[in-house]
Order: sequence, then structure tokens, then C-alpha cells
Amino acid sequence: MHEEPTSLTPAAAQALAERVAEGMYARDRASQGLGIRIVRVAPGAAELTMTVRGDMVNGHAICHGGFVFTLADSAFAYACNSHNANTVAAGCSIEFLASARLGDVLTARARERVLSGRNGICDVDVANQNDETIAVFRGKSARIRGHVT
Repeated sequence: MHEEPTSLTPAAAQALAERVAEGMYARDRASQGLGIRIVRVAPGAAELTMTVRGDMVNGHAICHGGFVFTLADSAFAYACNSHNANTVAAGCSIEFLASARLGDVLTARARERVLSGRNGICDVDVANQNDETIAVFRGKSARIRGHVT
């Protein structure tokens, strides 16, 4: 059963976010295949990591931007869906600020900025293992029918 985020106690909202993330990750073959791991989730927030592998490095010997985008997009998805309402991207943008290299451990930290009705805005910062920001992502979300779990 879906409950609006404001009707839950903080502990219940946290438990729901964790249950949703577990259910999503079990079906998320894309994130699994890229070695993306969930570090933590909370209502409207998520933190995911990914290590840059050899098959993610482009002809410039840096991580292909598409993989950085995918990590950020996955964090966005887990944050937006944490309330157990099916939510998809309506639009996204990313700014690449620095390069990631082979062996770097990237962390994407997503936080919901606005949730109004069926629409939301979520910001994601992607940093390397030295806590240097390499990309900033903004996603616009739209709730669709149904629930994650």
C-alpha cells in the first residue's frame, strides 16, 4: 500500500525507502552490471558508488561520460522512488567538471530538492574518492501510476 510521504513517521519512511531500494536493486540489471552499489538510501535521498573499470575508459584514457551520467541517473532514480510511488525521469542534465580515471571510486549523492504533486527536482553530485566533484546532475521527475513494492 502506498502512503504519502508526509503521513509516515520518520522511522516508517526510512524503512519504506530501504524496502523500495532493495526491491528496485533486485530488478536493476543495468546498475548491477556496472558494479553500482547502494551505500545508503533515505526518503528523497540516495548515495551510490561505482568503481571505474577498464571497459568504462574511452580513447582519452578517462571514464566515458555516459557511465558518470548513468551513475548519477541511478542515484536520482533511487532518491525519487524512495517514497514508493513509481517515478521516472522527465528530463535530466549534467555538467562535467573534471575527469574520472581508471580505478577511481565514484560516489553519487542524490537529494530531492522539490516534490510537488506528481513532479519533482533532484540534484546529484558525483565525486571521486578524494571528494573532488567531477559532475553535477539535475533531474526532473514525474510520478506515474503504480508503486515500486
